[in-house]
Amino acid sequence: QLQASGGGLVQAGGSLRLSCAASGITFSRYSMGWFRQAPGKEREIVAVIRRNFGSTYYRDSVKGRFTTSRDIAKNTVYLQMNTLKSEDTAVYYCAATVSVAVTRDDLYDYWGQGTQVTVSS
Repeated sequence: QLQASGGGLVQAGGSLRLSCAASGITFSRYSMGWFRQAPGKEREIVAVIRRNFGSTYYRDSVKGRFTTSRDIAKNTVYLQMNTLKSEDTAVYYCAATVSVAVTRDDLYDYWGQGTQVTVSS
């Protein structure tokens, strides 16, 4: 029900835009989160766009570089990633939650399949 796309290989300093298309859910009822998991590391939250008013949350390491947005008409959420660094290399996942505790990955109801982002230095 969540289909992520847009990953790839990019040089450090470059940009990528990830997309996550939702189907089978009432998109506007869900806050949409982006998570990532690097090899040998725990999954971590990257960004969230909340269902109410579209307010956003970002982890400190991506603030000022990443922007999440949504197009409710298209049931799609985006993650624009600029000034990419090698430490951004990971599999990126989108997920949907109705919980207000949007930073807790255990409260997300739906997950996309993940898209690989590789940043070469």
